[in-house]
Amino acid sequence: MWNDIELLTNDDTGTEQLPVGFGHECGTALYQVDKLLQITSSEKVSVNPQLHACSSRDGSIIVVDRSVALLDSTRQSLQMHIQFDTNVDVVGMCQEKQFLVVGERSGNFHLIHIPSKQTLLTKLQGQIKTAFISTEEYHSLGCQNFVISNSLKNIYLIIGVSTKNVFVTNILSIWDVYSLTLIWVWPLIHIEEFLLSTESDSSSVISQGLANVKLIVMTTPDTKQMRSLMVFALPTMEPLYSLEISVVSSLVQSGIGTDTIYFLEGIHEKHQKPSEGPVSIVVMRSLTEALPENRLSRLLHKHKFTEAENFAIQFGLDVELVYKVKANTILEKLASASVGSYSHDVWLDLVNEAKENLQKIQDSQFVVDYCLNAPWPLYETTHEMLNYAKVRVRRIDFKSLVCIQVLRAQARLTTFYGAFGLEKFSGIAWTEFLNNEDIFKNILFQLEEGNLSCAQYIWLRHQADFESSFDEKMLENLLNAIHFTVPLRELCLWLKDVVIPFLRRVVPKGQRCSDCEEVERLKKLVNDLQELINLYRKYNCRLALCDFEKENATTIVFRMFDKILAPELVPSILEKFINPYLCKHNLQKDELLLQYIKDLLERCRTRSTSVFETAWEAKAIAVIGCISDTDLKFDAVLQIMHGAMVPWSAAVEQLVKRHLEMNHVKVKLLQESYRLMEMKKLLRDYGIRDTNLLKDKLVKYILKQDSPTSLEDALKIVATYMLPTVEVYVLRMIDLIDKERGEESLTLLKSLSLDEAEKVAERLTIWGTLVLQNKAENSEEVPSHFIKKRKPTKKPHNIFKGNYMNKNMYMYFFLQEDFDIFPSAEEFRNPSLMSRLLEEHIKAYETVRSLSKTRRVQTMNCNSEDGKSKNRSTESRLYRLALLLQRSEQELGEELALRALDAGKVEDTVKICREFYENHCNEETGKLLFSVCQRLCHMLGSDVPMIIPKDMNLPAVIYEMACQAATACSPGNYNYHLLLLFLLCTFDDDRDPYEEWTYDDFFNEDGIVLDPQIALPVAYETTSSLLPVCGNKLYPLDSMSCLFSKCMTGQNLLLPVRTPISAMLQNLMECSQCELALRLIISSFGSCLQHGVSNNMDFSLSEKLHDGHMLAETKSFLVALKQKCTSVTMTIILTLLHKVFNCRFIDQNLALGYCTVLPKEDMFKKLWDVINNTWQNYRKVLAVAVVGVQLANLCGEAKEKTKFQELVTDAEWGILLGKFGISFETVFRQPPMRKKELIGTLVQNPEVDTELILNYCSAFTLDSDDALQLCIETLLLQNAHTNRVEDDSAENTEKQPHSALLAKALEIIPLLKSTKDLVASLSGILYKLDPYDYETLEIVLKVMQNADEKNTSIQLNQALSLLKHLESYKRISPPVDLEHQYVLEHGIPLSPAAHTRLPFHLIFFRTTRCFWNIISAELSEESFPTLLLISKLMKVSLDILHMSAAQHVFVKKLKPKIFEMSNNGYTSVVNKETTKTVQTIQSYLLSIINPEWAVATAHKIAQEFPTGPDQIQAFKFCLYLAEKWLKNTTAKDDTRKKAEVLQKKLYIQYKRSATENVLITHNLNTGEHLKYIGKPANLIILLYEHHSIDQRIQNPTGRDYPDIHMAAKEIAEINSLDMNKIWDILLEKWLCPSRLPSEVIMYLLQSHPVDYSSRLLFAITTSATSPIGVTQLTFVHRSRALKCLLYLADTKTVETLFKKPIEEVKYFLKCCVYLAEFEILNIPYTYESFHKSPKEGMIKGLWKNHSHEPMAVRLVTELSLDYKVYDSQLWNGLLQKLIGFNMIQYLRRVLIAITGIHSLWEVSKYSVTPHLFLHLRGLDLPAFALGCLLLIPQSEKRKQQIQGFLSTCNTEMVLQQIDEHMNTGEVVAFASQIRSLVLDSIINEKLYGKLLKTKYFPLLKQHLMNTHRMKELVNYFLFASYSIDDAIALIQEYQEKCGNPPLGDVPSTDLLKVKETAFVHHAGLSPVFLNQDFHSTFRKNTC
Repeated sequence: MWNDIELLTNDDTGTEQLPVGFGHECGTALYQVDKLLQITSSEKVSVNPQLHACSSRDGSIIVVDRSVALLDSTRQSLQMHIQFDTNVDVVGMCQEKQFLVVGERSGNFHLIHIPSKQTLLTKLQGQIKTAFISTEEYHSLGCQNFVISNSLKNIYLIIGVSTKNVFVTNILSIWDVYSLTLIWVWPLIHIEEFLLSTESDSSSVISQGLANVKLIVMTTPDTKQMRSLMVFALPTMEPLYSLEISVVSSLVQSGIGTDTIYFLEGIHEKHQKPSEGPVSIVVMRSLTEALPENRLSRLLHKHKFTEAENFAIQFGLDVELVYKVKANTILEKLASASVGSYSHDVWLDLVNEAKENLQKIQDSQFVVDYCLNAPWPLYETTHEMLNYAKVRVRRIDFKSLVCIQVLRAQARLTTFYGAFGLEKFSGIAWTEFLNNEDIFKNILFQLEEGNLSCAQYIWLRHQADFESSFDEKMLENLLNAIHFTVPLRELCLWLKDVVIPFLRRVVPKGQRCSDCEEVERLKKLVNDLQELINLYRKYNCRLALCDFEKENATTIVFRMFDKILAPELVPSILEKFINPYLCKHNLQKDELLLQYIKDLLERCRTRSTSVFETAWEAKAIAVIGCISDTDLKFDAVLQIMHGAMVPWSAAVEQLVKRHLEMNHVKVKLLQESYRLMEMKKLLRDYGIRDTNLLKDKLVKYILKQDSPTSLEDALKIVATYMLPTVEVYVLRMIDLIDKERGEESLTLLKSLSLDEAEKVAERLTIWGTLVLQNKAENSEEVPSHFIKKRKPTKKPHNIFKGNYMNKNMYMYFFLQEDFDIFPSAEEFRNPSLMSRLLEEHIKAYETVRSLSKTRRVQTMNCNSEDGKSKNRSTESRLYRLALLLQRSEQELGEELALRALDAGKVEDTVKICREFYENHCNEETGKLLFSVCQRLCHMLGSDVPMIIPKDMNLPAVIYEMACQAATACSPGNYNYHLLLLFLLCTFDDDRDPYEEWTYDDFFNEDGIVLDPQIALPVAYETTSSLLPVCGNKLYPLDSMSCLFSKCMTGQNLLLPVRTPISAMLQNLMECSQCELALRLIISSFGSCLQHGVSNNMDFSLSEKLHDGHMLAETKSFLVALKQKCTSVTMTIILTLLHKVFNCRFIDQNLALGYCTVLPKEDMFKKLWDVINNTWQNYRKVLAVAVVGVQLANLCGEAKEKTKFQELVTDAEWGILLGKFGISFETVFRQPPMRKKELIGTLVQNPEVDTELILNYCSAFTLDSDDALQLCIETLLLQNAHTNRVEDDSAENTEKQPHSALLAKALEIIPLLKSTKDLVASLSGILYKLDPYDYETLEIVLKVMQNADEKNTSIQLNQALSLLKHLESYKRISPPVDLEHQYVLEHGIPLSPAAHTRLPFHLIFFRTTRCFWNIISAELSEESFPTLLLISKLMKVSLDILHMSAAQHVFVKKLKPKIFEMSNNGYTSVVNKETTKTVQTIQSYLLSIINPEWAVATAHKIAQEFPTGPDQIQAFKFCLYLAEKWLKNTTAKDDTRKKAEVLQKKLYIQYKRSATENVLITHNLNTGEHLKYIGKPANLIILLYEHHSIDQRIQNPTGRDYPDIHMAAKEIAEINSLDMNKIWDILLEKWLCPSRLPSEVIMYLLQSHPVDYSSRLLFAITTSATSPIGVTQLTFVHRSRALKCLLYLADTKTVETLFKKPIEEVKYFLKCCVYLAEFEILNIPYTYESFHKSPKEGMIKGLWKNHSHEPMAVRLVTELSLDYKVYDSQLWNGLLQKLIGFNMIQYLRRVLIAITGIHSLWEVSKYSVTPHLFLHLRGLDLPAFALGCLLLIPQSEKRKQQIQGFLSTCNTEMVLQQIDEHMNTGEVVAFASQIRSLVLDSIINEKLYGKLLKTKYFPLLKQHLMNTHRMKELVNYFLFASYSIDDAIALIQEYQEKCGNPPLGDVPSTDLLKVKETAFVHHAGLSPVFLNQDFHSTFRKNTC
């Protein structure tokens, strides 16, 4: 079952993309074959499958037997895969890829929906209607396949025919469709399947025919069972391509418009052969036409380079591409070879193959890149290939980028070899090194690994690669990468000679990072040693180096003090030794002494052995005596107090007491510490030493001791720690109570103050309560002291008063004590229980009272348990019990009174009430009385039976009690008052006039009480007359009143009324009862009038009914009554008006009513009379005026109304202002303009607000702005200090806060219509105010600012800002004269604030004239920030401010310090205290904008400093300011020249000052030296002639020599001199032939490092011209320089320089001496010629030409002896010449020298044969030559060459050249190697003498010490150098290094047993050299 389908990508196809397997391809066209998918079977395949496939734009369908697969249009995705029961013959898609049609061989037909993959329909063949068309009518060949092609007008039919009866089958032919004419036939090709293909669509075929159409056919199987897939070009049928495929294959049928051919092929697995059974895999392939380039690419991809080469040649492609790909392949293999994947032979073959292949490539760029990037496995190969690349690149352009790359690679290769060597070379390592763009990281890596030489070499060869990008971060990384194993010497040299110069050039800022740590440590060691020497010599302080390194300047002073054994010596030693040290190091004495005391205490505290030692105390006390600062002295005393052991010693005690008696702010601290000490002492008495325990525990512990002083001591402790004392008393009393010592507890409590006693009692109460609460919880009984009965005392009562808790305890106590009641705490706090307890006692009390007197007495007398009488039921005990149960006496009294009323006992109740009112008249008693009255009233109302005494008036009693209740109660208790009114109304008809007057708002007339005897008869008569007795029967509507009765015939009812009414009226008027009289008149007249009118409604009718006489009588009566009533009414009305207007409260309505009765004239007259007669009674006037307004309004009198309204206004304002205490009298009833006079008074009254003033102005039509302005001014000036005199009232007026005044004023401003006048007025006022009254000034300015008036000359914001600054500033100087003058001018007394405040007016208004006079005196560091803000605000010159500030601060603070510290020996005044001041002054100067001013000020200050570091810094600062000035000017500025002149002047002063300071520092400030301060170069030369130099050389261990080198260097730096040049001049001067080397030149050379001096001397020795001048060097110079070199440097150094043993160097010196002699003789010899020339011939030639010269004769003699030229004839002549020149002494030495020459004995003592021969070979640059030898790749050859060279070269010269020329540049990495080689050679050859007395000898000596071979060097000193002393010193040095005891006491004869003869024998020189004359001559010639 073919069910496993795998889709393949191009990557999966692998080699299958080329023609596969056993087939091959041919043709002129190229096609690309790709495998798209493969199908395999899960079962074993027995027969070959049947294949079928079709393809369209919708997808592809593949059929393999019963398996159907559906692919999408891209053929990269499988959409459906279905297995059927039988083989599938037909498949197809329709409806745009919606449905799949499948026809099985079994006849089943399936319709499948593709998206859902569901089978929609399945039918058998029989169910489908089918139509067959037979072709037999047309031919008998059958029809297998056909294609119709429509081309232009012709339609062609291509038919595939199968014939069974002919020999030729499967023949393809072309037919004309229309005519069915055969056009073409191919009988030779048997085709089984075919299809057409074109690159375009089918429409092009129609239009163009078969021109671009290809025919794809698949042939039938051949004899090899292989098919051919062939492509033909139509219509010519030209074969284009042919491919062999397997027999199981099938074309995928597709449309004509496709350019890709798909076919299915069955193939076997790789291990199967085609003939071995059926295929196992079915694949689908695509055939796409391809280009030759693609095929070539395929071949190259397969690494088939030979085929690719042939293919490229065949198709004319780029053959070089093949070579390049092959080269890259070899490159990959080389990379693998580099990591060890191949053997040596393999990668050697690869290299050869690569070389051969590169020869074929013409692209030089590629070749070069290849040679550069290839990982060549060998160094030689890499070198060869780079050379080859260099040759190839020259063909392009030698200056091209490619050439640069090659040269760079070669340089890298050289670097790699020099840095890592051959042993570390590999292809990978080389390529990584070459491609490393960041070479600096490689340097860091090598440093981290400890490979210094490697890092040096890389650095100096590739420094340019990272120089441009080098920064401080890279420098930091460089220093951090240095490994600790790096040799320090080499590292220091590298840093000094390479890194630091590089940094100075590239990263100047990074120099501080490049200081070599080791160098710094060495410098520090030297400085430490020098400091140790100074400490001992100058300050008498001896310290070990290890101890010194742990100290600083401060702690060294501590050690000085520690070494003082006797405290009495402290002051003298401090003065003699320590003070100079303090001055030297700028230490503050007092602060340091305090620190020492702290340090001493700390050390004593940490040493357990010194706990009880007090020796330090004496020293500390002595140190305190040396402290001059009082504050610090007190601090020191405090330190001692805290650190001294308790008890204090007598000395400490005396010290503390002495300081306690002083008057100082810190005495309180001493007192506290003293108390603390006493506390510690106290605790020690109790055995307590740990004072860190909790203080409450300490107190408890002490109190528990129960000693007589326990309480006192505990109180001392709490007082010391400032704790509350209550706790102590509480603990003590609890302790006493526990011990049942209650009396003592009470005694203690009584002894306390009341406050303390209350607090203690409260705490005890809480404690007792807690104990009682635990009563129920504990099975044990409560201690007896809780229930013990005691008599209460007054003291506890006083104590407990006022505290609730203590009251409870008090009550609880007396409940037990007096009533034997023992409730628990819970029961005591239960109100219901306590109420029941009280109820029981009340009942008992009532029971006792109800008994008979005798019985009651017996019951009341009862004995207590202790036999004493107890009154248990008395009233007093009942009240006492109530108090104890928290019930008041009034509550109990109320209870008893109400209970008595309930029992009907009124007398008892009244008695209780009366007693309470008499004894306890308070609000509670009032409540009691009220309750009783209320109850009595209810009882009376309810008629409750009660027992009332006979003589008691119960209502009166109730009334009395109600009055008492009202009196006792508070006024707010209205219930009592209502009850009182009720009682009053009930029991008395009389009305209280006070009550009427108080509570009635209406008019009540005052009158005489009517006499009843007079009034009642009249009244009765009047009534009788108006209400006559009616004898008849009354009917409805009848009335007894006269008013409603009808007239009777003959009877006039009105006449009887006249007399009684008159009498009644007269009586009322006499009693002034006007209201009653008016009412009587109106009532009686009305009644009469009503009677008359009612009976006479109609006159005609009345005449008929009544008598005419009666009518006339009635009429006349009424008229007379009217007149009478009118007259009386007017009189009464006027009287009533008088009464009404004279009342306290005028009833205006009543008055108005009365007035309306009067005539108009009378009523207005009456009102004005009342008003005029009323004086200043504004309320009465107001009331009358109001009535007048109403009347005038009613009467329409506008004028009168206006008058009354004005009066109303005046009266109202009179009343209102009267409330404020303001008199309105002066302007009352005055015109409105007069009212303005009162505004001032209103404004000044603090209770009058703005609204009132506005209302006032509005009421009287005044200008409100004037009033408001006056109001504002008054407010603002209320607290002002002005020159106006204030009255007493104003002075006594309490001042309001300015903020309140301002707030009021600001509230008024919006009310103003215009603020112009206000601002103008305030502006004037502002000038008159006190200039120190900031508060008033501020509120005035803020008001002006708030007024927002633009037209003002004052800058308000500026003024307010100034005030803000002035307020925050406190003045430090007294007022100046200008201020006194100002206050005198303005008549203002000088305010006390003038001493703390600055004058505002002078600063603000008179800035120009007064500002600086005031501000200058205020300048200080603290005040400057505020003054700066003020200056900025006032826009004055800030430069002047900063200048003044700088000068003032300097004069006030710094200058006194300068004087003080200079007198004390300090060189600098800058310390912790003054640093801030100096910085402040500098900041002032930097802030000056005018540079000239800034420089001038700084210069002035700088000149005030004494010569020293401070003045130098000051001048530096001046120079900085001058330079800043100069930078800010241009060449055209006028000030530039001035700035340059000033800068030059300052610079000269700076240099002179700094130079003088250097002389002072080094103690060289002699008069002679000071003369040359202005000539620093001459001064330096003079310094080097200082006498100390000779002393230093002669005695190097001497002390206090001035450091000339350092002084000269500092002077040179200061004066910008080239010190090296000066040194060179001096050296050249002192190396001149006229002078011998002296101590000066040695000292001069010692100023440089030994290696530098050695290299310099070496250069002089080996150079033709002087390296330090232009002098042409002679051998005289060289010999002298070499002699100095041998003096300064050790042997090893010399050998290193010359790269020769010391003997050869000495030989070279000897040669130079000889050559110098030759120069004198004008014989031109060079060292080479001298060295190479035969010495015997040279000697004989010299003898021949110069035998007549003594000097030449001597030279010949020396040469003959040295070179052993013993020619008898020569020596005969020499001896004769010596005799002839009378050189007897020299001749003697010569004869001694030749005594051992036996051959000369035969020649008459003068014959000698020389056998001396000197072979010298030297080079000018031997070190470089040796370095070149190191670059030889072959190790054996290199070793031989180096050994040979070292055996002949001058080792000292080599070493010298290393130091001089190989510390920089590319050879720096070889320097250490060359040096090591030279030293190893010297050691191996044992040529120690070569480096003797050279700078390299210590290096050699150290090496020998390390290898323990010192014996050889000692022997050398003994037998080669004639230096016994050096040998002894060497032995001693070696012994010390080995840790053996020094040998200083051992005699030299014991150390070295050497005889002089042996010494001479082993000297190695001619005996002639032992002659003293020769030595003197030799030294003369060589020096």
